Amino acid sequence: MEVNPIITTDNSLKKMEEERSESIMTKFLADLNITARKLLFRVISTGPIPQHIAFIMDGNRRFAKKWKLTEGGGHKAGFLSLMSVLKYCYEIGVKYVTVYAFSIDNFNRRPDEVQYVMDLMQEKIEGFMKELTIVNRYGVRVLFIGDLKRLYEPVRVAAEKAMEATANNTHTYLLVCVAYTSSHEIPHAIYESCEEKSGGTEVMINGNGSVNGDYSNGDHEEAVKVVDIDKHMYMAVAPDPDILVRSSGETRLSNFLLWQTTNCVLYSPKALWPEMGLWQVVWGILKFQKHYKYLEKKKKQA
Repeated sequence: MEVNPIITTDNSLKKMEEERSESIMTKFLADLNITARKLLFRVISTGPIPQHIAFIMDGNRRFAKKWKLTEGGGHKAGFLSLMSVLKYCYEIGVKYVTVYAFSIDNFNRRPDEVQYVMDLMQEKIEGFMKELTIVNRYGVRVLFIGDLKRLYEPVRVAAEKAMEATANNTHTYLLVCVAYTSSHEIPHAIYESCEEKSGGTEVMINGNGSVNGDYSNGDHEEAVKVVDIDKHMYMAVAPDPDILVRSSGETRLSNFLLWQTTNCVLYSPKALWPEMGLWQVVWGILKFQKHYKYLEKKKKQA
C-alpha cells in the first residue's frame, strides 16, 4: 500500500509542532520556577544567612527499600539530591557546605560492603567533577576532610584530583568528610598541638586521653591551648557550622563535628536524604534566623 506523502508530511509537522510546544512550556515552567525561587531567596535574605551548613546524609538505604530500588539506587538518588541542595545553598548565599560521606567506623563493615562503598564514592567524586555547571557557576572549591590515608588508593587519587582541579576556586566551598569521626579528629589535633609545642619531642597520647611528653619546665607559654587544638583540626579550613542538618528525622550526631557544633542549630527534617530539597533548606535557614540572636550571644560568652 502506497503512503500519501502529503499526509506523512502533515503528520510530521504536527509532531514537530507538538514537541516544540512541549519544549516551550517546559522552558516557561523552568523559568517561572527559577524566578519564584529568586524572589523567595530575596525575602529570606533580609535576615541573617548562615555562612556554613553541615549535612548528615541519612536515609539512602531506607529510600531504596521504600521504592524497591536496585542496590545502589538509593545512593544514586542521594547524589542527585546533593546536587540540588548544593545549588539552593549557594544561590541563597551560603559559602560553606559540609557533608558527612564516610565514617572511619564504616571500615569495620564487611570487606565486600566497604569495597562497594569505596567504588561508589570514586564514581560519585568523578561524577561531581563532571557537573561543571555547578562547579563553575558557583566557583566551588572541593576539599576532602579526614584521615585520607585510610582511603583505598583509587578513591584517594580521585579526591586529590578533585581538590587540585578546584584549588583556584574561592567563591564557595564543598567539604566532604571521609574517613572521619570526631573521636579521631580531636586526639589527632591534640597530638599535633603537643608535638608543635614540644619542638619535635616525641609525644604519645594514652588510651585514657593523657599525654606523654616532657612538659616539666612549667612554662605556661608552652601549654597547649584551645586555639592550638582548633588550628590543627581537620575542619580548621572552615568556620564552625551555623546549622547541622540530619535528614530522616534522626537526632543522633553520629560522631560528626562534635567539637565544632557547640553553638549551632540542629535541624532534623523527616525527609530521607534523597527526598531533601528546596523546602528543607529554606526551613533550616528560617530556624537559624529564629535562633540567631541567642546563638550570637552564646558565641560571645564562649
